[in-house]
Amino acid sequence: MLKIDQLHAGYGKVEVLHGISIEVPKGQVVTLIGSNGAGKTTTMRAVSGMIAPSAGQISLNGRRIDGLESYHIARLGLAHSPEGRRVFATMTVTDNLRLGAFPRYTGARPRGNVEADLERAMELFPRLKERRQQLAGTLSGGEQQMLAMARATMLNPEVVLLDEPSMGLAPILVDEVFKIIERLKSQGVTMLLVEQFAAAALAVADYGYVLENGRISLHGPADKLRTDPAVKAAYLGGGH
Repeated sequence: MLKIDQLHAGYGKVEVLHGISIEVPKGQVVTLIGSNGAGKTTTMRAVSGMIAPSAGQISLNGRRIDGLESYHIARLGLAHSPEGRRVFATMTVTDNLRLGAFPRYTGARPRGNVEADLERAMELFPRLKERRQQLAGTLSGGEQQMLAMARATMLNPEVVLLDEPSMGLAPILVDEVFKIIERLKSQGVTMLLVEQFAAAALAVADYGYVLENGRISLHGPADKLRTDPAVKAAYLGGGH
């Protein structure tokens, strides 16, 4: 589904990723864990076209997407729920969700029943249904995070990138976000998850990669990583 092969990327002359390789099979949740500054968000930005890789390959359903513009990558079915939410503050919840489906309205992706998907998103995120005509900028941080996730699903994507969905949220909202991720997983949504709460991420994921200083230091089935002594010592001691 999504394959990253020997990816190098960074900012200007500073290389952050030094040849990482990751695979995200169809229908699975794969998590990328690591300390702050390890390169997790850089990985997401490179995959979604926000920054251009300096070397390596990224493919979606066998088609290379590295070097393509973000809008082109989105049309091919990759949705990105970014770190920091980035909702359209002066637009309503409903209009934010419809913007997530924009390539479907233009014919760049198979349209399907957008309005039915909109209602499905509202059912998946009940708080958004209650606030559907409210301006996104007036939502709480947790509600904005839910909106960013719901907006990504409106693309009817092949793969969803979730970058730090729990950042800045109260513990009760973190639990709610991960319950939603579990629901999406049960519906067969393919996800690459970057998350500061390594224990919670590994609990919901099928497979995990540990990123250290821009390199993959360890990878394997998520349940095995959860019991790995090195992972437990470095990332799970204070986990959620």
